[in-house]
Amino acid sequence: MGPYEQIIHLLNLLAPAWFLALFVALLGRGLVRWGWPRASWRLLTQVLVNGLVGSAIVVGGLVFFGVDGKMAMYAALVLSCASVQWLMCGAWRR
Repeated sequence: MGPYEQIIHLLNLLAPAWFLALFVALLGRGLVRWGWPRASWRLLTQVLVNGLVGSAIVVGGLVFFGVDGKMAMYAALVLSCASVQWLMCGAWRR
């Protein structure tokens, strides 16, 4: 496998984490009307933090399970990104 294919595999490994990071950050902006405090951090910072946490979870799941695509890893990815977004929005103060 050449370097081009390795880069494509790495991007495909990390894609769910970064798409979920963007989705959670955008959804967090929409939930402000429902009573959560407005996020004090900018959207790009939220996406970056969620993406890095999600990437760590995905790589950790790959190391722990030995394969990519386990449902337990995706569940941990969703829970960790949602928890980080909840903390960044300051909803824990309510």
